[in-house]
Amino acid sequence: MDSEFKKQFLDLQNKVNNLEKGTKDQMSMVVFSGDLDKLLAALIMATGATAMDTEVKLFFTFWATAALRDKNKKVKGKNLISKLFGAMLPKGSTKVKLSQMNMMGMGTSMMKKLMKKNNVASLEDMFKMAGELGVQINICEMSMELMGLKKEEMIDYPNLNICGVATFLVDAEESKVQLFI
Repeated sequence: MDSEFKKQFLDLQNKVNNLEKGTKDQMSMVVFSGDLDKLLAALIMATGATAMDTEVKLFFTFWATAALRDKNKKVKGKNLISKLFGAMLPKGSTKVKLSQMNMMGMGTSMMKKLMKKNNVASLEDMFKMAGELGVQINICEMSMELMGLKKEEMIDYPNLNICGVATFLVDAEESKVQLFI
């Protein structure tokens, strides 16, 4: 092997080794959409990856945060804007709608019935399964503040954290897989 080629090969090998050192068997995903089909896709991928021994960290931001609201929890002390957002946003995973063919709720209803008929886990069941498998959910603190959401109104979930985007960026940098839904 000529010396220039050998030098380039070793340099490339070092770069690959350095890249591999910084990654874990981990998947980091930004969950941005609050649509039923997209939330299902995120949770299916998360639980599937966890079942394959991959650590999974979901970063819920903007519209996806509404799916994490507990429909049975009431929170006091919100200002007018926060109350308006609360009224306009879906209150929990049972209230989210399809991104396409919603047809004033009829498409969402049809999809849920079809899922049940075909023994496909509901979004609520997927959240439960994700929690049992150890999927971590991080909620964007800035999104919560903008939309007037409080930690007290979020679902009870075993691995739920409220954090900033820096946490996601560190997780993503360490992950073999990064996704955005």
